[in-house]
Amino acid sequence: MQSAKIKVGISQCLLGEPVRYDGGHKRSRFITDQLGDYFEFFPVCPEVAIGLGIPRKPIRLVATDEGTRVRQTDDDSVDVTDALVDYGRAMLPELTSLCGYIFMQNSPSCGVFDLKRYGANGYPLDKHGQGAYAREVIAALPLLPVEEAGRLNDAGLRENFITRVFAYHDWRTSVEVEPTAKKLIDFYSRYKYQVMAHHVPSYKSIGRLLSNLSDRPIAQVCDEFIQAFMQALAHRATRKGNTNAMMHLRGYLKDQLDRDDKRELGEIIENYRTGLVPLVVPLTLLKHHLLKADDPYLQQQTFWSPHPEKLGLRNVYIA
Repeated sequence: MQSAKIKVGISQCLLGEPVRYDGGHKRSRFITDQLGDYFEFFPVCPEVAIGLGIPRKPIRLVATDEGTRVRQTDDDSVDVTDALVDYGRAMLPELTSLCGYIFMQNSPSCGVFDLKRYGANGYPLDKHGQGAYAREVIAALPLLPVEEAGRLNDAGLRENFITRVFAYHDWRTSVEVEPTAKKLIDFYSRYKYQVMAHHVPSYKSIGRLLSNLSDRPIAQVCDEFIQAFMQALAHRATRKGNTNAMMHLRGYLKDQLDRDDKRELGEIIENYRTGLVPLVVPLTLLKHHLLKADDPYLQQQTFWSPHPEKLGLRNVYIA
């Protein structure tokens, strides 16, 4: 992995800054103590930025005839929707260099998933809301990997988000700056089996997209590719997907392993498929055998290490 840290946006309270409505914070030690070794955080608190102050009256999402609004809980006349939207749009030039964003969950400004909305009567209505600031950022930067801090407690979601951040950073630094057909092919060659593990239909469609690069401008192909690529990685890799990728990689060894080694490798992959061991176990053995082949194409596969091994993301049992 690269030595330079990857720039990632983050809700400021998650870094331990006392910017919440009650003057507190929501520091995540996983984020600050572990991800901080690899990510350079760009902290933002949109509520403070629009002048709500610390401490401040809490706000919430209210469903109205004019759409979802962000209003003060005890005074509907205080509406900060437009201020949050305008701030999100004004911040976009500073956010275009990001390769990921971690938002605070359940926040009427920063929440991303299943945010509670209230009716005009003050009672909970549904969980179809999204923070006003977060919505602007996501709409303007659709390729940007985003996640909520609370959802990072889920091993599968955590691994998926970090995988996407590292892949997007790789794209932005190796291809996006000055795209060429060679750079595009070289990039996908590294990620081929990783995409297979995440989403086979995308693996097939990307293969078709790259089968003929001579008919269209490379910039247009790259735009289509990165959209399909990031959508593919947005699918969580499963035991079935990882097993499929490992079985394809094992095919390179059919003439190199003796019968006992083939049996051992097959048994360990099967043990992973059935949930008896974590992914790191078959990967270690498979990589051991494949690297003996001295094949640069195999050695460069990001499937082996899509993120720093120190994070231990493949040591857990993910369904």
